[in-house]
Amino acid sequence: MSNTKLQVALDFLEFSRALAVGTQAVAGGADYIEAGTGLIKSEGLDAVRRLRSAFPDKTIIADMKTMDAGKIEAEAAAKAGADVMTVCGSADMATILECVEAGKHYGCLVAVDLLGIENPLELAKKLEDSGVAWLDVHCPIDAQMKGMDPLALLKELRPVTNLTLAVAGGINSETAALAAAAGADVVIVGGAITKADDPEQATRQIRQALDSKKAVETQLFKRSGLADIRNVLSKVRTSNISDGSHRRPCLEDIRPLWNGAYACGPAITVRTMPGDWSKPVQAIDIAKPGEVIVIDVGGTPPAVWGELATESAKVKGVAGLVVEGAVRDTADIRRLKFPVWCRSVTSHAGDAKGLGEINVPITISGQRICPGDWIVADDDGVMVLPIAHAVEMANRGADVLEAENRIRNEIQAGSTLAQVANLARWDKAGKSPTIG
Repeated sequence: MSNTKLQVALDFLEFSRALAVGTQAVAGGADYIEAGTGLIKSEGLDAVRRLRSAFPDKTIIADMKTMDAGKIEAEAAAKAGADVMTVCGSADMATILECVEAGKHYGCLVAVDLLGIENPLELAKKLEDSGVAWLDVHCPIDAQMKGMDPLALLKELRPVTNLTLAVAGGINSETAALAAAAGADVVIVGGAITKADDPEQATRQIRQALDSKKAVETQLFKRSGLADIRNVLSKVRTSNISDGSHRRPCLEDIRPLWNGAYACGPAITVRTMPGDWSKPVQAIDIAKPGEVIVIDVGGTPPAVWGELATESAKVKGVAGLVVEGAVRDTADIRRLKFPVWCRSVTSHAGDAKGLGEINVPITISGQRICPGDWIVADDDGVMVLPIAHAVEMANRGADVLEAENRIRNEIQAGSTLAQVANLARWDKAGKSPTIG
């Protein structure tokens, strides 16, 4: 049995959902229960009181992230039933020490969250004899989405402090044992439990990983870097990517040639004139297996792609085709099951004049597409992931998918989408804007 404690972070906005998942997590072996910052902001410290009532024998953490008024907030958290409350490491030292003093009076330990600290090792040394009990090594969600390693700072801190080290940031059943081996006293898990189809089983698997000191494989709740981006994108769809990227639109009016088509890969870009199919066909020779050819034809016929180009692209291993213009031989393309998205279909082609360029920036539907940008295309349309943001967009899309999986399960258990999302409570309130 491992001495590493497992803490579940209940980062919901609705207490009912938090309690349901918390109950399953406790059944699966969670040691500590955290009222997440969002839950406290949404429900107030009543969330902590109700968790204390529901789990009288468990350690309750109030993730206050206090920045000021340390005495007041620490006292309030303690009186609500918290065993541990958090204060931001970026707060003034006076605020941190006020939390510590108040905690002593009311029996509440203080954890300092190192989120956003420029010199965390220096702060850790300063806090060693301050009365602070924990340091929270926190890789924030936005950094996780960019593929950052949540364990890197933990490995640096363990040799320089004797304080309890808690680590959070995308931990799952594959990485929990690594966190413990790196020196974590407490492993904090959020999404890998709270978004799981079966939170109890997910908790049990993470507990197993900690106790056995071996990874337990998972298909979800992973955040990748560029090297593994294709694997992440293969699990999501354009709607997930759009939702995760502030409702980013697909390429307008570029539609799939057949239902069920799917393509994913880096872009080979082509600019050509309507009907001039020379550069599009030459792009097949340049393309590597798994890449997507994206052609800017100005949106009009004649066609620049047909059956023979499709045969050639399939042999080469091209993942798909996007044409801001026309294609033809559509029955053959469907028969060959080659993924194609285009603006129009026509029977007539033009001539191979050789105008245009390959692997230059192009613009389709107002969106700039550069060579190497990632393309994901499905029944809903074509999504462009600029290479500079592709990792973040892929990870955020995966995050949306995982959240939807959890919501779907709650709906299937008898709730409704409006009830799960608590839409009526979160309707926008306030005066209408003045017009004129």
